[in-house]
Amino acid sequence: MSDRHTRWLADLRADDTPRFGGKSTSLGELLHAEVPVPPGFALATTAFDAFLAAAGLEGRVAEALEHMDARDIGSVQAAAEAVRAAVTATPVPDDICAEIGAGYAALAAEVGGGDDIPVAVRSSAVGEDSATATFAGQQETSLWVRGVDAVCDAVRDCWASGWSTPAMSYRARLGGDPRPQMGVAIQLMVDATVSGVMFTCNPVSGDPSVIAVNASWGLGQGVVGGEVTPDEFFVSRVTREIVRQTTGAKHVEYRPAAAGGTERRPVAEERQAEPCLGEEQLAELVSVARVVQRHFGGHQDVEWAIGPDGVLYVVQSRPVTATGATADEREAAPMSALSLVMNRFGAGGAGG
Repeated sequence: MSDRHTRWLADLRADDTPRFGGKSTSLGELLHAEVPVPPGFALATTAFDAFLAAAGLEGRVAEALEHMDARDIGSVQAAAEAVRAAVTATPVPDDICAEIGAGYAALAAEVGGGDDIPVAVRSSAVGEDSATATFAGQQETSLWVRGVDAVCDAVRDCWASGWSTPAMSYRARLGGDPRPQMGVAIQLMVDATVSGVMFTCNPVSGDPSVIAVNASWGLGQGVVGGEVTPDEFFVSRVTREIVRQTTGAKHVEYRPAAAGGTERRPVAEERQAEPCLGEEQLAELVSVARVVQRHFGGHQDVEWAIGPDGVLYVVQSRPVTATGATADEREAAPMSALSLVMNRFGAGGAGG
């Protein structure tokens, strides 16, 4: 794939981050390290720039930023809403949508899934998921998207999400460019029976001798949205023995909807208290965590999913930017310390 704005994820490396964003290039690095990652392609930040130029939105963006006071949340919100409304009301240019469609068709041909394969469309902003910052949970991911038109719409949603109030406020706090540089990753969807997140250290204490895993039934949206209390495992990175385990009340799960997208379903009572991972699956997760950490040279939080065939896939990896849950947080919230850290820093498992 050598089109103007697109490239296979497998062809990306860290040096491509300024053009394709952190998420896409991280996936490329994982594929280079022979970590199991769903195949897909990336859309460069240049596509977003071309969209703004073709739609004549650059002046509106400049005007919104000119009148924005980064110290005033109301001012940031007003600027964000103005730009988002303009972006979401504007169709993706035909040439960009055609290039996305060509990538989508090439991916379908590669995996042999027909002409409307389900994909995940994930934002990949420049500057996100670095060693000093994470935009996790602030920008858009659309799951189980089918068809070129729907993919193009989901790409536009990713572009618009760079102008959300939380994302703009966060960029302002970091002192960065108020204009997002937004790439997009488009990956084959994993029909996850179990999904979650793991840290290559204990995110509460920083202890590097354990791998911390959160897991729940189905896709990761229930964990991301705080709707379920996931299972929690601490596993020795050396012996792969379970050091500590807590079974959460996993009363709902997200599954593919017949009309596209996902839907929330109740979990049968007997499955709610059943651990969703066994020893062999946890051992495999630990093995993958060790490879990922070694490749990136530092601790990572890793989103993963297991398909109905039992195959484990990694769908995202980013540096662990902070650890620790405060005493006040522990007392105020009826959840584990690991879940507190996940909620504070945006980790969620196959969802963001």
